[in-house]
Formats: sequence, structure tokens, C-alpha cells
Amino acid sequence: MIDPEFLTAEERALSERFIAQGYLIAPVENRASLDRIRAHVAAAACEMLGITPMPKDGGKDGSSGDGIGALLDGIHGHVDPERLNALRLSVIGAMAAAPWFRAAYFSLARQALSAVIGNELAMQRRVNLSIQLPGDAESLLPVHADVWSGDSPFEAVLWVPLVDCYGTKAMYLLPPVPNAHLSDRLHQFAERGAEDIYRSIEPDIEWMTVPYGHYLLFNQNLAHGNRVNREPETRWSMNCRFKGVFTPYADKKLGEFFEPITLRAMSRLGMDYRLPGGFDE
Repeated sequence: MIDPEFLTAEERALSERFIAQGYLIAPVENRASLDRIRAHVAAAACEMLGITPMPKDGGKDGSSGDGIGALLDGIHGHVDPERLNALRLSVIGAMAAAPWFRAAYFSLARQALSAVIGNELAMQRRVNLSIQLPGDAESLLPVHADVWSGDSPFEAVLWVPLVDCYGTKAMYLLPPVPNAHLSDRLHQFAERGAEDIYRSIEPDIEWMTVPYGHYLLFNQNLAHGNRVNREPETRWSMNCRFKGVFTPYADKKLGEFFEPITLRAMSRLGMDYRLPGGFDE
């Protein structure tokens, strides 16, 4: 057992909420970085689609209904499902090409990540982007838990929307208690499909409501996914995995998929240390 006296009151509260709910939703810790990220994404989308000039945010609240947010919400007026993946890959390329991008993304929830995972972190090398048009049945993520397909159970996902996400414009998560029940009977679905699993858990799933300016940090060991977006707006969301750098890895390895980002001095010294040699056995 962990002695809670070594954690601050805030760390204890965050940890207890994360364990009980399976997720945290909170305002981002660095709003300027989020606005910069969204402007960069929107500019890349406008360049790829030939939209000029790119709109500016006009409101003080920065809601997704202002300027850039309205463009992203309504991007389905500029791109059809056949071109959607090309748009997504083009924007992901622009995200990866910006040397500041990953550090800015990390800054959106740095304190929460430290409280929930630890202060020596490994971060996914590329931040992912999802774009889900209204009514598009081709951009679905069937129900799954990342650990089912080779991810480490020590990972958490930082999911950040670039527009207001609610209802079927968002993602769903199966809470810890019903997820434990699903794990006990998952073998019963061995010869069946993901849709059968979804139907069995549908009464228990929780849809995430995450306005622009907030993040969702969730336990990827819990079943989650999305459905056809029945809302009138397009969903834009980013996601990236984080884990303790010294916790066990699964199929996604350090250096290949993950990169250390917050190694402390003694860890760096210890990793480089070699015992003196040359002594007789």
C-alpha cells in the first residue's frame, strides 16, 4: 500500500478521482499553448483545403463557436469523407513538423500527468489527430481497450479536443466497475464482433463532455471508443499516450514509440553509470 501522507492533498484528490472514475476532465493548464496548437492545426487544414483567408478567433471566451472553432466545427462543408484521411494525414504532418508542438501539448496537463502517472515520463513520439464528420460511418473506433492489442497497462491517454465535444461528437468510456465485469466475460465474445461487445455494455457507458479549453485524461485499460457522430458539427480531437519511463513496456517500446521527456538528473546519471572494471575475478 502507498502511504497517502507522502502525497499532497491535491495529488490524493486527483489520484482518487482518476481511480474511481477512470478519467479526469479539467481546464487545460496552459491555455495559450492550446490556442497556439489550434491555430497551427487550423492553418494546416486551410492550406491543404485551399481555404483563404483563415478566420481568426473573435470572442474573448475562446469557445469553439468563435472564428477558428467555427471553421473546424464546420469543416464538413469543405471536405467529403473520401478526402478526410488525406486531410488528417496532412495536418498530422504539420503537427509533427513543428518542433514546439509536443512540449506545448505536454504543458496542457503537466501537473495532472505528474500526479496521476509520475514525474519521470515517457511520451508518445507523435501526437495523433482524429477528425469525425457528422454522419460519417467510416471514421469509427470500435469498442476496445488499448491493453487488448499490446499496450502497457501503465499508460494513460491525454485526449484534447479542438472544438466543444459532447454527445456522439465525443468519445465514450466504460466506468471501472462495469469494465471489470466485462473483463470477466470478455472470453464469451471470442467468436463475436466488437459491435456485440458494445451492445452488451451500452447501458453502462459514459459519454465524455469535454468543452474546448479542457482536457480528458483517461485510463486506457478501460473499454472506450466512438460512434457515428450524430451532432451537426465535426469533431477534432488530439490524443497522446504517457507512461512512467521506468514502468514496464509492452509492444510499444521506448525509443520506437515512446520517448523520455522528463528524466531527472539522478536517473540520467544512474543510466550512464558503469562499475569500474579491470579487477581480477
